[in-house]
Amino acid sequence: MRKLNLFIGALATLFFISCEGPQGPAGFDGFDGVDGLDGADGVNILGQVMDIEGTFTLDNDYSIFYEFPQTIEVFETDVVLVYMLWDVTEDSNGESVDIWRLMPQTRILDQGLLQYNFDYTFLDVNIFLESDFDLSTLPAGDTDNQVFRIAVLPAESSTGKLDTSNINSVMAHLGITEDSIQKVTIE
Repeated sequence: MRKLNLFIGALATLFFISCEGPQGPAGFDGFDGVDGLDGADGVNILGQVMDIEGTFTLDNDYSIFYEFPQTIEVFETDVVLVYMLWDVTEDSNGESVDIWRLMPQTRILDQGLLQYNFDYTFLDVNIFLESDFDLSTLPAGDTDNQVFRIAVLPAESSTGKLDTSNINSVMAHLGITEDSIQKVTIE
């Protein structure tokens, strides 16, 4: 009987010892499997991207105001990003490639510092110029026919690992192609 108790005690000790120890490294992410049976619909996350073009003048107080149309639903918790068309270049095939920069953007000019900036609500976006000099001295290249890309990211979407400085990354995340972007000219 004593040997049996010793044997059971040794087994119990081995069992408890084998259940403890340091946690190993995390495993690799697996591949998505085959879809299962249809269940209840989840949340439909829709992002929006639109281009606006406008001119900064004294009459509009050097700002371009864009009110979201009723076809675009923006919630107070959504994130609105604005990108400025900074330049256009060509790729190796001779195709034009837009260079976008996330705003705000600051330029150092002979007159002083010029900043393209914006603010937004769930109703509108206001893009404006700020400077430490008289804005009426700006050349037309800094004020006329400026193009901005506005991206609305739903709060439900995971933006933690999203590179928001890259418009192509944002558009891929939202599933939006260049052809589907609405273009608006502000008068």
